Amino acid sequence: MQYPSPPNQQRYYEQVWDLARQVPHGQVVTYGQVAQMISAPAGVDPQEYKAWSPRWVGDAMAACPDDVPWQRVINAQGKISARPGA
Repeated sequence: MQYPSPPNQQRYYEQVWDLARQVPHGQVVTYGQVAQMISAPAGVDPQEYKAWSPRWVGDAMAACPDDVPWQRVINAQGKISARPGA
């Protein structure tokens, strides 16, 4: 299934990474929870944002720099999603 990318992908990813860095050691949040913390980008319908934003967060986490604690952001099933190439 194809889905759109955020209008300003790099800016969106940086917001995701900043939030992931704030998750305390020993705690986790889901992609959906992170998505709810970020407002819909300008020009994106709020309902569409609600539908696609957890996937956008997942994409951001798959592309995160080494200093982002990616393992603290989990999927809706409560599991860590494997990073590409892992």
